[in-house]
Amino acid sequence: ILGPLALNRRVRENLALVFPDLPETEVAAICTGVADNFGRSFIELHSGPEFARFAATLPIGGPGLAALDQAHAQGQPVVLVSAHFGNYDAWRAGLAARGFRVGGLYMPMTNPLANRRYVDTIESIAAPLFPRGSEGMTDMLRFLRSGGMLGLLGDHYMARGDLLPFLGKPAWTATSAAKMALKYKALLVPLYATRNADGITFTIDVEAPIPHTDALTMTQALNDSTSARVRAHPGQWFWLHRRWKNTEAG
Repeated sequence: ILGPLALNRRVRENLALVFPDLPETEVAAICTGVADNFGRSFIELHSGPEFARFAATLPIGGPGLAALDQAHAQGQPVVLVSAHFGNYDAWRAGLAARGFRVGGLYMPMTNPLANRRYVDTIESIAAPLFPRGSEGMTDMLRFLRSGGMLGLLGDHYMARGDLLPFLGKPAWTATSAAKMALKYKALLVPLYATRNADGITFTIDVEAPIPHTDALTMTQALNDSTSARVRAHPGQWFWLHRRWKNTEAG
């Protein structure tokens, strides 16, 4: 009851921007899907150890899985890029259960007690984790250079990013994932955990690595990858961000 009331306004604003001709029935269905996925993800996040054990049983597939296995065997760094889609902790836990060293970057909360609880919970799903900031960045890069797999979410608004199309509209986008992949000769791999129709299980799909060219081209490939997922399952993306802030579109 509360989810749609609290979330629908931002979801509808973003949908009107990206899909202005979408019928009201489809808009309403997406709003319901977003609230449902958000609520389930919230519960899963706060059930860290139990969710990690469950996610470890999920199959992992996709054309990029063999590349991850090879990189792990050879100690090659990997930059994994996903989005606020389905539940990204499902693939973190699934890959960790496969034996991969999967690290992640997170934004610390301002309340120390809430932040400690938050970090303890997400560390119980997969570790290590690195806080945004100079100290966290140093540790994160050391982890990546050592052959770790670093998981990032690339669908944030980034004020100091580059203006690149996302779902057909210009959006300020971070190019840091691509730049790290180029600098440290790391694979750049999109991947997603799509919630299945039962609402509980997930399909974890690892896409083929993005070829190394230049940061803008590689980042656009990431945007295109996420856009395709959102178009296929619009109710599973968190349409709650001001993704197109400070552009003519938004």
